[in-house]
Amino acid sequence: MSWPRRMARRPGAGFTLLEVLVALVVIAIALLALGRAAGNQVADFDALRERTLAGWVAANVLTDTRLAPQMPAPGRSDGRVELARRQWRWQREVQATPAPGIVRIDIQVFLGEADAPSASLRGFRSAVEP
Repeated sequence: MSWPRRMARRPGAGFTLLEVLVALVVIAIALLALGRAAGNQVADFDALRERTLAGWVAANVLTDTRLAPQMPAPGRSDGRVELARRQWRWQREVQATPAPGIVRIDIQVFLGEADAPSASLRGFRSAVEP
C-alpha cells in the first residue's frame, strides 16, 4: 500500500483527531464570546435598574416638594430614603426664577455614598395655587 492511498479517506470514515480538536476550539471560543455577552447584558440591566429606581426617587422628592403646604425656601437641602432595599441619598436645590412667584427645583439622586448622581430631575413650582 502506498502512502497517498493509505491517507485517502474511506467512505463513511469519521473525522480525524485534528479536525475534532479544531472544531472544539471554535466551539470554545464561541461559548466564551456568548458568556461575555451575557455578562455584559447583566451589567447593563443592573445599571438600567439603578437609573430607573433613582428616577423614581427624584420624582417622589419633586412631587413632595410641589405638594408641600409651604413654598420651599431657596437653597440646598438633602435627605435619605430607602427604595427597593437600597439606600438613596438625594439633594434638592431651590432657586428663584426671573418670573415672580416661581421657583426652579433641581433634584439629584445618588446610590448610597456614590459621588456621581444616578438620576437628575428639574421641575418648577408656583407660589400661586390654581
